[in-house]
Amino acid sequence: MSPLPDLQNVAAWLPRLAAAQPDALAVAVADGYDDDGRRRYRQWTAAELEAQSNRAAHALMAIGIREGTRTVLMVRPSLPFFALTFALLKIGAPPVFVDPGIGVAHLGQCLAEAEPQAFIGIPKAHLARMLFGWAKRSLEIFVSVGPRVFGRGHRLEHLMKRAPATTFDPIQPDPEQCAAILFTSGATGVPKGVVTPYRVFAAQVHLLREHYGITPGERDLATFPLFALFGPALGMAAIVPEMDASRPAEAEAAKLVAAIDDFACTNMFASPALIDLVGRHCERDRKVLTSLRRVISAGAPASTLALQRLQPWLPDGVEVWTSYGATEALPVSSFGSRAILAETADVTARGGGVCVGPPIAGIEVSILPITDDPIETWDPARVLAPMTRGEIVVRGPIVTPEYFRREASTRAAKIRGADGAIYHRMGDVGYLDQEGRLWMCGRKAHRVETAAGTRFTLPCEAVFNRHPLVRRTALVGVPTTRPGVQRPVVCVELEAGARIATSTLFAELRALGSEFEHTRDLDTFLLHPAFPVDARHNAKIFRERLAVWAEQKLR
Repeated sequence: MSPLPDLQNVAAWLPRLAAAQPDALAVAVADGYDDDGRRRYRQWTAAELEAQSNRAAHALMAIGIREGTRTVLMVRPSLPFFALTFALLKIGAPPVFVDPGIGVAHLGQCLAEAEPQAFIGIPKAHLARMLFGWAKRSLEIFVSVGPRVFGRGHRLEHLMKRAPATTFDPIQPDPEQCAAILFTSGATGVPKGVVTPYRVFAAQVHLLREHYGITPGERDLATFPLFALFGPALGMAAIVPEMDASRPAEAEAAKLVAAIDDFACTNMFASPALIDLVGRHCERDRKVLTSLRRVISAGAPASTLALQRLQPWLPDGVEVWTSYGATEALPVSSFGSRAILAETADVTARGGGVCVGPPIAGIEVSILPITDDPIETWDPARVLAPMTRGEIVVRGPIVTPEYFRREASTRAAKIRGADGAIYHRMGDVGYLDQEGRLWMCGRKAHRVETAAGTRFTLPCEAVFNRHPLVRRTALVGVPTTRPGVQRPVVCVELEAGARIATSTLFAELRALGSEFEHTRDLDTFLLHPAFPVDARHNAKIFRERLAVWAEQKLR
């Protein structure tokens, strides 16, 4: 079954799937072990997921959650998570998703900005809501998934028992109507609520299906909850393994591989941290992932070493697809590991940036001169020629229109075209090569303005990352007495268990840097025990924190 591209509500694809393939597996969630030690999963077929989401929609409507009711959803990846999300989309009540990994302070700010009227969460989330006063001025409706905490509110279990077991017709939204508010990770600033219209979700499902050739009956190892929701719309079952989705770097690779085997998963959507973990496991156990047809990595570029480690354990013709994009625009481009390893890895190691592939069909990518000022209107005369570095700007059906109640942030990130189209400034620096492939050179906010010129993070760090004992490096800028001029500092994190004299290490790094013009003047190195990184991808380095640390160390 192939969903129609013009079907705007993602939730409307679920009843079609249930009608066409009622007994097809829709979702399976790891749920401990049987007495004999076998892994146990809770499972729903397409018909069961449709029935449960209908019942949940009736239940939520009965307590006042209506079309337009912004609803915080803080529920672990589980069967109720899927039923509730599809129920909210059917109702037209925009779910508000905030990554718990951003921290308590940012969580409170995000929820205050969103001004939700309803809060659905596990007991732990409700306790935190009451303790920290999250969105207390706007919240009116409370639903607990599990035991109800003290105070007013409803238990989902009781609501579902009272709700009718009848069909609930999904709303037919205006394409521009808000389907959800998705908060960014805040890796380069305060998290912002991305207003995601129904048309964007529909376009994302369509592009993912067409680009990756996803067909009905496939099964996805779902390590990222939001992507897992697209599974039923794609006719693909979501297999949720035993792991903390907010901290994938702490997952046990053996459990992920076991889930792939248990369900003969054909697809794996994973962060770079998981690509590395699974690759190490397969390398150690000489385990071939025979059922996979593709691996899709997103969130940050997977390292060349991680790709080299996993590639041999994939079936012939199967590769890791690194997908480039952001919460505000995804997917933008995609590139396979075979081409990366054969064609672009050497260029990356020499400081050419990270190739993230050609734009996906229907997506327009342009490079503009770097500026931190807003750009009100689109001017094609500003577009830079191939091989020229600048800010990456994208246009297409997956571009979101605005941030929720953040006009200044919207003006800084969006450009209006003469035809009314919206261009999104990705906040990344990069270039297009002569073949039309996009190369990324790091975040615009992380560029370092040195006395010798501008230095970009990824091209510089790739040179030093070649050292066999270095796990990763991070280029940061420390203020100097000269306005607008920073002192470049390379922070270094070693591989676990690595032993080397600091003076020897830094001498060897300087020797590596001397090979290239853009790293020749980088001669200040600091050894850091463990970089501060985002919990979800374990790849996005919090360089702002490292810059403060470096400044203090150099005083």
